Amino acid sequence: MRRSLKYRFLAALVVTLVAAACGLLVGALFGRFITLRLTQRRLLENVARASTEAETRVTEAAAVMSALKASALPPCSGAELTYFRALIFDAKYLKDAGRMSDGKIECSASLARPEQPMAQGRQDMTLKGDVRVYKNLALYQSGDRTTITLQQEDYYVVLIPSIQTQSGPGPEHYSEALKDVLSGQTDWYLGDPPPMSASSLVRDGFLRQGNGLYATRCSRRFSNCITAYLSIPEALQADRTQFRIYVLLGALIGALFGATFAIFYRRSRGMEHQLRRAVRKDKLRVVYQPVVNLASKRIVGAEALARWTDEEGFEVGPDLFIKIAEDRGFVGEITKLVLRQILRDFGETLRTRPGFRLNINVTVADLADPEFLPMLEQSIDRAGVPAESLGIEITESGTARHQVAMDAIIHLRKSGHSVYVDDFGTGYSSLAYLNDLSVDVIKIDKSFTQAIGTQAVTVSILPQILSMAKALHLQVVVEGIETGQQSEYFAASEHPVFGQGWFFGRPVPKEEFHRLLIEGDIAAAAEI
Repeated sequence: MRRSLKYRFLAALVVTLVAAACGLLVGALFGRFITLRLTQRRLLENVARASTEAETRVTEAAAVMSALKASALPPCSGAELTYFRALIFDAKYLKDAGRMSDGKIECSASLARPEQPMAQGRQDMTLKGDVRVYKNLALYQSGDRTTITLQQEDYYVVLIPSIQTQSGPGPEHYSEALKDVLSGQTDWYLGDPPPMSASSLVRDGFLRQGNGLYATRCSRRFSNCITAYLSIPEALQADRTQFRIYVLLGALIGALFGATFAIFYRRSRGMEHQLRRAVRKDKLRVVYQPVVNLASKRIVGAEALARWTDEEGFEVGPDLFIKIAEDRGFVGEITKLVLRQILRDFGETLRTRPGFRLNINVTVADLADPEFLPMLEQSIDRAGVPAESLGIEITESGTARHQVAMDAIIHLRKSGHSVYVDDFGTGYSSLAYLNDLSVDVIKIDKSFTQAIGTQAVTVSILPQILSMAKALHLQVVVEGIETGQQSEYFAASEHPVFGQGWFFGRPVPKEEFHRLLIEGDIAAAAEI
């Protein structure tokens, strides 16, 4: 026994470590993916801001240039210099303005009128509109800050480009490309040129090429494009804290998954025997979820749901333990247990509250069991409960066994029970034979409810289902209502609709449900 426990522990440890390693890898891949996506978004946002700032500066330069050319004052006269100074004083992004001819400054707002024209050098390129561009004229150079001089006709302005095209607020690099109309070439002019040609980055958008991430924004008015870029290693290094968190989370989740799987595997081997003991000792619990009239918002019934906590204190989902019972052939014992429980919990309510209906779920194995229907009749007769107060819910998968379902439904309805098709719309019962089954109610699956407010295809089917239910004189119960929007959608239907879901209440023990009924009675009395 001790050796067996040791082997189980080692096996669980190996599974946990392998899962942790896989989680580490998945976390690294996911962290890399998220980090690069966030970097892409940041690059696009930052290049948009840099482009907007650059365009604002150039727009101001263009406006001042137009004002310069509009001057009718004598060239370089005191009056014109005063005019130049007024323009520069009002400008936000310009350093100087004046006259230039043949590459020589004749006068400016800051220099006044030198005795001899000052030669400044050769122009770098020509933009559209015959705008000549000079970069870092010696007269205006100060430290490592870049200045750009634009000349049109005999006038020029000096501006300081956006700081983001030189260094930027983050780890990304910025560069500005200009197109020379004389040569037709587009080339990097400002900032840190990326390791690719400027002609490859002259369209708005994001580009991932090789080991680099590039975001570009081009001006629609001027001949410039600004690119923010970053290498993948730089991006991962910049967000290394976030990246490491994803890696560690991946490892942790993987380890938890491995440990959970090992525990679950060990438990599942003994789960059948535990479940049999729980059924034999009447250890399953029954909770009740309200069913509400959507028009009046009042509780008109409930669905009884089985719950089980195993011997180790873990809550086991009904999808799992009901399947185990079905596969092992003792699900009928669970159905009997639930029936006994609800008749004990709600016998008095069902006898004294006309119109209130309590639903119990049955499986196809119950329907095929020749002892089930007689047992059901005997149980409600002993409890003195009217058959119409007990609804029978059959899963849609159960209706796939057409003849078994049809024979059982006929018998149940003759006895006075209302028969529901549960999880309607999940693919088994077709509209062609739904009428043949002669059921009373369809319960629309929660997947349709969750599609409300989305573009999912399933939401477009809902009006057809409601119209079909009206045509076949079927009641409708909607499962999984969790929001007011979902409730109002069905409440607006011309066909009366009932609903259940967390919006109206979670499954609760009998005491809590009886309290809800009393509160509903008090509220109803207050409205009269």
